Amino acid sequence: MRIARFTTGEDPQFGVVTGELDEHGELPDDAIVVTLAGDPMYVGVKATQEEHRLGDVRLLAPVLPRSKVVGIGRNYAAHAAELDHEVPDEPLLFLKPNTSVIGPGESIRYPKQTEDLQFEGELAVVIGRICRDVPAASATDVIYGYTIGNDVTARDLQRSDVQFTRSKGFDTFCPLGPWIETDLDPQHFADGVSLRTWLEGDLKQDGNTRDLVFDIPTLVAHVSSVMTLLPGDVILTGTPAGVGPMEVGDEVEISIAGLGTLTNKVTSA
Repeated sequence: MRIARFTTGEDPQFGVVTGELDEHGELPDDAIVVTLAGDPMYVGVKATQEEHRLGDVRLLAPVLPRSKVVGIGRNYAAHAAELDHEVPDEPLLFLKPNTSVIGPGESIRYPKQTEDLQFEGELAVVIGRICRDVPAASATDVIYGYTIGNDVTARDLQRSDVQFTRSKGFDTFCPLGPWIETDLDPQHFADGVSLRTWLEGDLKQDGNTRDLVFDIPTLVAHVSSVMTLLPGDVILTGTPAGVGPMEVGDEVEISIAGLGTLTNKVTSA
């Protein structure tokens, strides 16, 4: 089930998006969005009689993390190698503030503090309930679903600061969307799902989730052993090789098979 958050020009609503994704991971404008009675993460999936054409709504970030976005660094060996880093012995955690989250079609703003703004296409895990110390075998019990993320990074600030907070924490540095897919489990991604990123139509990242160093259950277990996870919190699972710079005016598209395509454009701050 695809759970979207959208607006028709008024207050945000939630809906179930129907239709079959095309070869580009997109839906036609005449796909139907069935409006739900409230946030399904809290009240369940309660359909109303109201429907909209997808082309008549504006999709928003499908979730606004209640407290945090947890990033996982160097979780693809090839990406660690391209930055001349070692693969860590355990998941490498960092935080992005929830104020960094934007939705599909919204602008990534290029801050004046950086001269090297880069994309990082990622699979994102959305947590569905309060949890702590979750065993890896029970990860599916606390996962609400999956979406696509872009862990936007000011690479020069990452190098100079060493810590990741500033380089990954600016407003607009965490695009999420286009919706949350709730009917998949971690084994789907362990079996292998393609993750691709295009910049101005040129393929830059061509990875597969089977290459995750630490799989999704391991990540959920590790993160929840450190901090309590709340409904709507997001775990970004890491990026494949091929990251690179974006310039003002560039459009970046991230596609994950079965999840769709997340598109954002870079603008000046």
